[in-house]
Amino acid sequence: MEFAEHGAEAPKRLGIGEYLVRHLREYGLLFALITIMVFFQIVTNGTLLKPVNVTNLLLQNSYIIIMALGMLIVIVSGNIDLSVGSVMGFVGALAAVMIVEWEQSIAVTVVTCLVAGGLIGAAQGYWIAYWKIPSFIVTLAGMLVFRGLSLWLLEGQSLGPFPREFQMIANGFVPDIFPSGLSQGVADLLGARRVNMLSLSTGLVAAGLITWMGMKSRAQNRAYGMDLEPLAFFYARIGITSLALIFIFYKLSTFRGLPNVLLTMGVLAIIYAFFTERTVMGRRIYALGGNEKAAKLSGIKTERLTFLAFANMGVLAAVAGMVFAARLNSATPKAGFALELDVIAAVFIGGASMSGGVGKIVGAVVGAFLMGVLNNGMSIMGIGIDYQQVIKGLVLLAAVIFDVYNKSKQA
Repeated sequence: MEFAEHGAEAPKRLGIGEYLVRHLREYGLLFALITIMVFFQIVTNGTLLKPVNVTNLLLQNSYIIIMALGMLIVIVSGNIDLSVGSVMGFVGALAAVMIVEWEQSIAVTVVTCLVAGGLIGAAQGYWIAYWKIPSFIVTLAGMLVFRGLSLWLLEGQSLGPFPREFQMIANGFVPDIFPSGLSQGVADLLGARRVNMLSLSTGLVAAGLITWMGMKSRAQNRAYGMDLEPLAFFYARIGITSLALIFIFYKLSTFRGLPNVLLTMGVLAIIYAFFTERTVMGRRIYALGGNEKAAKLSGIKTERLTFLAFANMGVLAAVAGMVFAARLNSATPKAGFALELDVIAAVFIGGASMSGGVGKIVGAVVGAFLMGVLNNGMSIMGIGIDYQQVIKGLVLLAAVIFDVYNKSKQA
């Protein structure tokens, strides 16, 4: 009666097996990440999830995740950007020259670097959007150009160190705002040496928000008569995700607390998730990647969207460049070399489609973490870089084959 009054059919309840088959793209990656983490936790005798290694894992993959957010939008729009690693290295070199040689303030340097990244992305986006030159060619040229400019700017040598204030972008931690007595009391209760209450509280709040948003989304699906996720699977998914968040933030709390770069990644991920899923422009980018001609005929300004996607990618590459330079405490001519491959791989492994129109921010973030866990776990095990590259390549190939298989199955 309730659904009849609102003009909607009662939601169809799917079995767990049927639901998983229909949503294998979204959940297969999450299961793969959990499996890989459990595997490396066992074979490294618990080293993978030690507090110091969890912190290092976040710091080491921060710039990959930041660029993956922009790369997802570029790939969803039906394009690709091969220049992000070189742009990242160039902006890091620019920051080093401005701070170390020209003695500019950090504020002026940060603003200049962001503007430079945006202009670089806009310049490439202009040729792709309005002259219809394939993005592969334009960004391949950009990769070579900015790799050369980095060498020229640094004169083939590393440049540093940076002031501590600039290093804090990547290596700093948010101070605990809670009283030390409370932190010590909670640490005694949990059997830990010390606990950063801000980090632990952030994990609890994040878990609460995930649960609330999941319940709200389920209620909306029910109201609109959409297929409902099996209740047992829904609670299991929300529970596992929430416990994982609390566990990670607890590990951080027993080391040095929240890294500054984690806040940067978190805020950016939330903004871009909201943009892609809740805004008109975000939906239009998916329409552009799904069928550009149809999108143009429906009144969408496809050229402007493509142009903005690349300008945005340039800004995020600039952010990543400053984070990378701050973490190393120097700018090097080889910074960002081949890093574009890791960024693109993270997005494809995260569920984005090669043909555009498909992909989520959460998937890109999880894909980047999966690549990071693979790198970190294999390094702890002492596996050589040659075998690491082979394994990462096979993982990427498996993700692309899975995408093609899914499309052929749906056709």
